[in-house]
Amino acid sequence: MDSPVRDSAVMMGPMTGLAQLEREALCATLVDVGPDAPTLSAPWTTRDLAAHLVVRERRPDALPGVLMPALAEHTQRVQDSYAANDWSTLVDMVREGPPGWNPTRVPAVDDAINLAEFFVHHEDILRAAPGWTREGARRVSDDTESALWTRLKQAGQLLFRRSPVGVVLFSEEHGRHSAKGPTKKGTVVLQGRPSELVLFAFGRGEVADLDYQGTEAAIAALKGAEFSV
Repeated sequence: MDSPVRDSAVMMGPMTGLAQLEREALCATLVDVGPDAPTLSAPWTTRDLAAHLVVRERRPDALPGVLMPALAEHTQRVQDSYAANDWSTLVDMVREGPPGWNPTRVPAVDDAINLAEFFVHHEDILRAAPGWTREGARRVSDDTESALWTRLKQAGQLLFRRSPVGVVLFSEEHGRHSAKGPTKKGTVVLQGRPSELVLFAFGRGEVADLDYQGTEAAIAALKGAEFSV
């Protein structure tokens, strides 16, 4: 069962500031589960994930290594140095957020850049917990769903660039969006809440609650593709 802190953090608030609410909810979960809990980003534990979030906001020099193998060693060293902190100190770093020079200190920029990131990594923890079921998933606020849908429309082509098939995203509340045009292998319509579509787009399709519409071959090709940010 979700804690009252997490529930209130996810279900309240105006459109601006949603990333901050999700940050608070994520930190509450980090405190709840401790530093050694599993995540969907295996082999990362919650300690590794928290350190990654701190590096992402405080050490731009280490970010290229996330995507470039030649620079990954430096990134890992920096991340390990943060991970070595006392757990409460590390969680406080995540909670405090970026330094003043970081543009995500502005709420609107924070929402655009960080909401999906925090949401996905929060679910990395919640859905990796032993005994988790889709029926027991937390309720995501309508405002957050709308903001995540906007993010999907803005970044869909980038997120689904590796898809071997065309991808149409469909939400009953928000409509349809073509994230990738048809290919020779066909097109798949992914239907579900924006929060679940975001999880798929960020490479967590195995835990996303979605309906797939398309040929068996096209659906299999999409499920077999690798997606990541």
